[in-house]
Amino acid sequence: MSIAILVHGGAGIIPVEQRQRAHEGCQAAAELGWSRLQSGGTALDAVEEAVRAMEDNPHYNAGTGSCLSIEGNIEMDAGIMDGQSLRVGAVAGLELLKNPIQVARHILESPHALLIGKGAQQFALEQGFSLCKRADLLTEAQYQKWLHTHKQADPRHPKLDAFANPIDGEKKHGTVGAVAIDAHGNLAAATSTGGMQNKHPGRVGDSPLVGCGFYADEYAAISCTGLGEDFIRLLIAQRAASYVAQGLNAQQAAEKAMAFLSEKATGTGGVIIVDRHGNIGAAWNSEHMSYASMQ
Repeated sequence: MSIAILVHGGAGIIPVEQRQRAHEGCQAAAELGWSRLQSGGTALDAVEEAVRAMEDNPHYNAGTGSCLSIEGNIEMDAGIMDGQSLRVGAVAGLELLKNPIQVARHILESPHALLIGKGAQQFALEQGFSLCKRADLLTEAQYQKWLHTHKQADPRHPKLDAFANPIDGEKKHGTVGAVAIDAHGNLAAATSTGGMQNKHPGRVGDSPLVGCGFYADEYAAISCTGLGEDFIRLLIAQRAASYVAQGLNAQQAAEKAMAFLSEKATGTGGVIIVDRHGNIGAAWNSEHMSYASMQ
């Protein structure tokens, strides 16, 4: 049986000077997940480990390095799914936790599927996690982006103007994700994000929503990145899995899913897929997407 892991570090416009760093981070995360697969670990373990590494990398919009909401808070989302059992764990609007994907994994092992906000934080504390400080998650780069936008706002309507004109618009997405198949043929997917810069408080994108920003079943594992609202409306992750179930391989399914997104919506993004035969696929309709794989 083939083993494989594929990770992404987000899609959008990646400046030239940042592309190498984005790729290296993806490669390092893929190698960690690959080591877990080679030592007999499950696909679920591999994607969790890969995503956790990217959450710890301040150059991605997930965990440490997450963007700020319009109010200056850091609200993170993450989801993970086991294709064999169809168990799901997800968090939305999580604050003051270093690794949302780990909390999501604990939710997967619990009777719950999705926990939000204070309830998700309370669950994490019950599971033995410790709260961090906002400063532990905030990077200077993200703070400067937030500050720049607010300096440009109309003082009469600072919040409204800042939300309407985020510095990076809808063209840059730093969501991270991983998909894998293990030696037993089991598939798994995971996605984590800090969300959209200057997002409305409480806004949730596709990343923690099963079938939208991540999905895994007996046919394929999928992780998405992009403008979450469109991925939610079109159920892109589950749609991609259905293409594999209909007979397409991972690359064909990825391309078809992104073609559907481009046809039905204006948002940009990308998708990565591993299918049940160990094939990998990646497609995007944005200018760039950072990713790395090992098979």
